[in-house]
Amino acid sequence: MSTTQSERLRGLLEPLVSKRGFDLEEIEVTPAGKRRVLRVVVDADDGVQLDACAELSRELSGVLDETDAMGGSPYVLEVTSPGADRPLTEQRHYRRAVGRLIKARLTEEAGGGELTARITGVDDEGVDLEVPGVKGRKPTERRLAFGEIEKARVEIEFNRKAAEKAQQKSAAADDESQEEA
Repeated sequence: MSTTQSERLRGLLEPLVSKRGFDLEEIEVTPAGKRRVLRVVVDADDGVQLDACAELSRELSGVLDETDAMGGSPYVLEVTSPGADRPLTEQRHYRRAVGRLIKARLTEEAGGGELTARITGVDDEGVDLEVPGVKGRKPTERRLAFGEIEKARVEIEFNRKAAEKAQQKSAAADDESQEEA
């Protein structure tokens, strides 16, 4: 997609998306046979419901049909929310992932390598993390500035509730053993 088309589409669609309380995360136009697919990715602090995507799709479709922003050739409009594995690139992405487990590749200045940790807080400068303990050790706290994170994604957790229950039992057992001492 040309930069001018991308800019025109963003300028046209972003006010409509913002009016509904969403952030316009991405606009992508890709060829699909004789047509093109216009994918509009939106997000919000509370997530985006399927019904909201459908309503927004109808509104965006009407505006696009009234303009020549997509040219004369046919296209398919998809309005969607970002996938669970999308990269965390903005402060708002990290803020929306508080409580979630992430995998981050660190810059050389931050020690390099990868770090898997749970986001416990976010501010303008960076993120507060809880790094899981190894071999039954307690988790540790770590602070990373945004500039120390080269790349980050949310990790999908299929058994998070079971892990949280195990942590709560472990913490309760630690508390009891400290009371006995």
